[in-house]
Amino acid sequence: MEGRQLQLVVTEGCAGLAAALQTVYPRVAHQRCWGHKLRNLLSTARRRDHAAMKADAQAIYHATDRAEAVAQAQTVALQWREAYPQLVTRLLRDLPELLAFFQCPRTLWRTLRTTNVIERCFVEVRRRTRPMVCFVNVQSVERMIFSIVNRFNLEWRQNHTLRLTQVA
Repeated sequence: MEGRQLQLVVTEGCAGLAAALQTVYPRVAHQRCWGHKLRNLLSTARRRDHAAMKADAQAIYHATDRAEAVAQAQTVALQWREAYPQLVTRLLRDLPELLAFFQCPRTLWRTLRTTNVIERCFVEVRRRTRPMVCFVNVQSVERMIFSIVNRFNLEWRQNHTLRLTQVA
């Protein structure tokens, strides 16, 4: 995987993976998953603030462009800095990686701002393998996982890849 045409990598925010991406694909933008970021932010906030904080954070990635998203992030920072200074610091620190999807065509923003596409595949692997309780050998597990992932690849190729390559 040389990544010559690779434009964006979406991850859940693992620091080790982000560092590896900088080494392997230094010119490729890195998008942090908004779903994971929201869960991390809300996990440190008081329960009574969850709805308001979630709505404020969502307004950042629902912005019409990157400049508006940055402005919204500054508004969120001003609103929550007194109550949650560390949370605001982390949000602003990670903002460039949270807004990387804005460099892509608008039609892809919703898909690219989270890791939901790949996580759906992982859920399907777990759903198919758990009822089997045990496998005869390693090869049987590999065949099962390969068939699931291969099916997703075929579906993705038919439905999404054309949009990705035609729009880009």
